[in-house]
Amino acid sequence: MKVDEALLGPCGLYCGVCAIYIAHRDNNLKLKERLVILYKGGIPGKGVLPGSEDLTVEDIRCDGCLSDDVFIYCRRCDIKSCTEEKGLAGCHQCGEFPCRSVTEDFPMAVGKKVILRAVPHLRKVGRERFIVDEEARYICPECGNRVFRGAMKCNRCKIALDLD
Repeated sequence: MKVDEALLGPCGLYCGVCAIYIAHRDNNLKLKERLVILYKGGIPGKGVLPGSEDLTVEDIRCDGCLSDDVFIYCRRCDIKSCTEEKGLAGCHQCGEFPCRSVTEDFPMAVGKKVILRAVPHLRKVGRERFIVDEEARYICPECGNRVFRGAMKCNRCKIALDLD
């Protein structure tokens, strides 16, 4: 497996297992439509992504947090701005982690949970090993299908998942 460090966001989230990135990379219209509904709050029990009122299928696009084509929400990420201001590659280099930007202000529960898990692991094993581990984490234990961060069930075998 080729490790693409450009897909490691400053917050510690690995873009290679992000549903937005995967839907765009694979041009998966069905997944894009489901993500629009999810981020607009159309699925009971799910939160609304801030600023998503006018989100469309065309907005479900991203080539990774550090690319020139970044998802609309990630363009205005406080964590990304903070690490840039401090001259850091990411939260894993910051002595103030975990800070308010993660623990209180980060709007997506799954993302917050993963950041709090991921950054200590990233510090421990380094960037390359961390990416390998994240790729391996998001594979259905029942059928081996690749899934994305936050998936609650495998889209192939339908088993319930809790991989985050």
